[in-house]
Amino acid sequence: MSPPPLSIAGGRILVVEDDEHVGRLLSSMLEGHGYSCAVSADATQAGRLLDELDPELVLCDVNLPGASGLDLVRHATAAHPDTAVVMVSGLDDPRIAENALTLGAYGYIIKPFTPNELLIGVANALRRRNLEIESRARHEELEEIVRLRTAALRASHEETIRRLAAAAEFRDEATGRHIGRMSRICEVLAAKAGLGRERCELLRIASPLHDVGKIGIPDRILLKPGSLTQAEWKVMRTHTEIGRDLLSGSGAELLDAAALIAWTHHEKVDGSGYPRGLAGEAIPLEGRIAAVADVFDALTADRVYRAALPVDEALATMHDGRGSHFDAELLDLFLASVDDIAAVRPEAPSARGVSVAR
Repeated sequence: MSPPPLSIAGGRILVVEDDEHVGRLLSSMLEGHGYSCAVSADATQAGRLLDELDPELVLCDVNLPGASGLDLVRHATAAHPDTAVVMVSGLDDPRIAENALTLGAYGYIIKPFTPNELLIGVANALRRRNLEIESRARHEELEEIVRLRTAALRASHEETIRRLAAAAEFRDEATGRHIGRMSRICEVLAAKAGLGRERCELLRIASPLHDVGKIGIPDRILLKPGSLTQAEWKVMRTHTEIGRDLLSGSGAELLDAAALIAWTHHEKVDGSGYPRGLAGEAIPLEGRIAAVADVFDALTADRVYRAALPVDEALATMHDGRGSHFDAELLDLFLASVDDIAAVRPEAPSARGVSVAR
């Protein structure tokens, strides 16, 4: 016969005791002090009642037929973390008591005990249970506050970066469109490379500032329709260091990432890039990812000094730079992800031209 539903008022207690007389006595004693009780004679039935009734406290004998009371403690602490367990035993054995407490029991009462000892043990366990539930709730509330504030701060930083990147549009409209497309490509390629969601998002948000240093390049060079002279090219290359200098030193994660990308996105894995001639894995992964995204978008977009390449021709040109300009593994991932790249970069260039990326 199944026990009646437990009342929420006064605390719900499941008494687990294989001696029927003792079980009724404990139940009667507790109910006389305002608790609502259900009684079980073995751990298996108690496990079912625990799942069914979700009591606030289990008062459990250590020695039970079948599974032991300690097995019930394991189940209760794992499946019902808001349920307190108090063990009852006729053995004054410190090892058993320590084992029970290690498993998560809130108390250990030795038979024979007085009614006051039982009631105090139960009241203390319930009080501790309530405090722990309140503590978890406060912790979760604080975690949510931190999450929301972190998200707000990230959004604020992203808006700052967007506005800084937009400064390039006042100098060069093509650069303004390029930074948005390039950042989305960076995010896709980072995900293909196995980076975590947060790092991919960081790369997406930070990468639009990769060319922010071009605000320090004179218009006669930045907007020149023809080829640059050696002297002009030397000036153009300084945009990587200008960008680094503008963005570094704030201590903000996003701006530090943007500074790193601005400084390294023109490095080449064979060491022939600029500004420092880094090679291979000496180039930060963010810089290697940005290099692939930057060159692809530059090749497939119209520039003042040349027309856009069709996608297939741009990909062939980039393949020629596998292992010299570009990280071979990243380029392979990129070439295998052209459809995904096209999905985040809807513009479809069709004009042919000379493949030169500044």
